[in-house]
Amino acid sequence: MTRNKLYFLLLIACLAGFIYLFYNIHTLQSQTFRVCIIKNLTGYPCPSCGTTRAVTLLLKGRIIESLLLNPFGIIVTIIMTIFPIWILTDFFLKKETFYFWYKKAEGTIRKPWLASILIVLVLLNWIWNIYKHL
Repeated sequence: MTRNKLYFLLLIACLAGFIYLFYNIHTLQSQTFRVCIIKNLTGYPCPSCGTTRAVTLLLKGRIIESLLLNPFGIIVTIIMTIFPIWILTDFFLKKETFYFWYKKAEGTIRKPWLASILIVLVLLNWIWNIYKHL
C-alpha cells in the first residue's frame, strides 16, 4: 500500500470513529439499537463489542470501568489520538515517519509467535465479552 493511500484510509477511519463517538455521546439511543453485525446475527458479542462505550468511559476519566468493559477501548483511544496527529505532521513536514513505522510494525506482527499471542488475546477478550453478556 502506498503512503498516501494508507494515510488517507487511516484519516478517514479516524474521522468516521470521531463522528460515531460524537454521535454516541450526544444522543440517546434505544437499548435495541446495535451496530455490531455479529451480535445482530448471532446474539453473541464480537471481540470489539463495547469498545465505543469503553472509549466514552475513558474520556469521562473512568479508566477501570473502561478496562473492565473492553480493553480495546484504551487501544482505540490511543490510535484515534496519536495517528491523525502523526499523519498530519508527516504530511505538513513532507516526511514518512509514520509510514516507515507502520511497515516495521506490520513486519513484526507477521511473526508467527507474536501473531499467535495477539490472536489469543483477541480470543480471551471475546470470551470476556460473552461472559459479561455484552
